[in-house]
Amino acid sequence: MPPKDKKCGSRALAPDILSNLPDNIIDAIVMLLPLRDAVRTSILSKTWRYNWCRLPVWTIDQALWDVTNNAISPTTRFTNIIYHLLTLHVGPISKFTLSIATLGNCPKIDNLIYFLSRNGIQHLVLQFPRGNLYKLPSSFFTCSQISHLSLQNCLIMFPPAFKGFEKLVSLELCDVTIPSKFIGSLISCCPLLEHLVLHSTITNHIQIRAPKLRSFDFTGKLIFLSLEGVPLLEKLSLVDTGYSGKAGKCGIAKFLESFPALKHLHLDYFSVRFFAGAVPKLLPFALNSLKHLHLSEFSLDELDVASCALYLIKSFPFLQEIEIEVYDDWVEPAGGDVTSEILEKVKSLSNVTLNHLRVVEFAGITGTDPEMQLIKLLLAKSPKLARMLIKPGVGDDTPKSRIEVLAEITQFRRASPRAEVVYKLA
Repeated sequence: MPPKDKKCGSRALAPDILSNLPDNIIDAIVMLLPLRDAVRTSILSKTWRYNWCRLPVWTIDQALWDVTNNAISPTTRFTNIIYHLLTLHVGPISKFTLSIATLGNCPKIDNLIYFLSRNGIQHLVLQFPRGNLYKLPSSFFTCSQISHLSLQNCLIMFPPAFKGFEKLVSLELCDVTIPSKFIGSLISCCPLLEHLVLHSTITNHIQIRAPKLRSFDFTGKLIFLSLEGVPLLEKLSLVDTGYSGKAGKCGIAKFLESFPALKHLHLDYFSVRFFAGAVPKLLPFALNSLKHLHLSEFSLDELDVASCALYLIKSFPFLQEIEIEVYDDWVEPAGGDVTSEILEKVKSLSNVTLNHLRVVEFAGITGTDPEMQLIKLLLAKSPKLARMLIKPGVGDDTPKSRIEVLAEITQFRRASPRAEVVYKLA
């Protein structure tokens, strides 16, 4: 409290600190708050009353819904929010996120997209409920400043005059319905695109040409995949969710030839199977850039798939990390003859020295002969290995008990004197 005024004996009024803060400080404070709290700052002071109207970043998500009146329908609440946004907001909106799990059809969304297209939107996230596809309006395709775009459960139909997003750097499409012939056109019309995510997007034939693309994450049904003109691609993840019943649709060597800068490669069982055909002994070209290989939901019980996986391990001389997640439910256990052939393929690694391998993670092992032989060779052929983490699989129907697997692994020779083998029993 201020000192007493000796003349009048009363206390002087404290200065109104909130009202005297600079606008840039007020804006910085309001931007750090959730939307609902940011709007509530209007009661703090007259000078704060409409500061929230200048917010350049808006997030309307389930967290906002959970703290509002549940007696009012989500559509009505959303309509009220959009009304205030359209009538009171001043200035550009650089980032907008809409993620409402319970929101049904709402005509105001079209008005919102039109408003954002006229206010310099750069980062747009639209996530709609599953089973309720939202068709993007024509105004969406006029967002000329957009650089980051994430769409979920949307329907995209391109207008004839659409020429692409010239400033788009990042694109994520999840459960988006888009004609196959347009996905390639969309990507090729985004000359600055660096990051691309396609998850369960309804498109079977993918043909991509993106000279600045650095990462590509695909989850869906692989029928046709062409990645050309991607010299800067560093990170590639392919998860094939649609079992086609036929292996070896695409040669792995020809596919990898397009990625001279690739550092991280993630393939699941079905995507490896997609490439597992006539596997050559060695790559006909050098791929020295690859450092991290991740094989998920994988099985060593199928000869073609096991051969392709081992081929990958042998083909990357500067590999530093290997991550394998075993999941044997895809295939029947291999018979005696097949197991013998697989073991011979695994033993072919004995001619290779993994001079740069430092970390190995092996999850879901059950103690099959191919698994144990692979672990044995990785330990024996990795002179710089620092750590091998082994996580056993679950279930009682396994060839060996966990204790038996652990006892056998401890007997394997290690090329690296610093190699630490961690076996997680729990």
